[in-house]
Amino acid sequence: MATATRLHMLDCGAFGCDLTWLLLKAGRTLRSQADRDRPVEWYSCTTHAVLVETAEGTLLWDTSCPRDWETRWAPTGLHEYFPYDQVSEEQYFDSRLSQLGLAPGDLDYVVLSHLHVDHAGNVREFAGAGPRLVVNDKEKEWAFGFDGAFNGAHLKADYEGIEFETVSGDVEFLPGVSLIEAPGHTPGTMAMRVDLPDSGTMLFTSDAVYMGDSYGPPAAPAAIVNDLSAWYASVEKIRRIAEESDATVVFGHECEQLRSMRLAPERFYS
Repeated sequence: MATATRLHMLDCGAFGCDLTWLLLKAGRTLRSQADRDRPVEWYSCTTHAVLVETAEGTLLWDTSCPRDWETRWAPTGLHEYFPYDQVSEEQYFDSRLSQLGLAPGDLDYVVLSHLHVDHAGNVREFAGAGPRLVVNDKEKEWAFGFDGAFNGAHLKADYEGIEFETVSGDVEFLPGVSLIEAPGHTPGTMAMRVDLPDSGTMLFTSDAVYMGDSYGPPAAPAAIVNDLSAWYASVEKIRRIAEESDATVVFGHECEQLRSMRLAPERFYS
């Protein structure tokens, strides 16, 4: 079986939010930053990117949130509900890339799990710089197809005018790297499987599964779901792949899990 050679986890800080956005439970109501001191669970929602080295090229998975989040998100109102205010200078995405000695032109592929603001927020740094930019075909169709400047957490200012290549279904993309179609959160959300010689299989769910409590079993849905039936099916698909491959499942926004992992630039998986 082909394997990747090395994997780097980039901790890009966190944005705050009412936990109800990520995990539906009885008795919760959605609140903004202004109401954060009221008795709700204000969650530290970590955001990360993943750099994978293979024999046939280097791939970046997601690009986290932008530095100018407050200005860029203001027209949508997302800055009030998801303030990206738990991030240090060294945790900003561009800083993390620099810590690994990389510039946008040094990468071969940038793959977006989906085009929400906290996953595609820095993709413009790579447009025209050399890397091939890749997204699921259904995600591209949805993200470019709606009327207006934004729809939910899809913000056209992040990605409009950028040329994306597309993939469809489940594909082996590079040696040891497979992209897995996992819709529900958005029409074209993807997960990523990485097979490593020493660390074994790692399965990155992105927002197909926000956190361990979402995964269950039983799976617990979130407030931000495009298609609930598809979401449940995707969770069970990921669970099946994880069980068959004995994978380490890395959730999209699990703060305790991220902080327990081998984090770049000092540590990596091989």
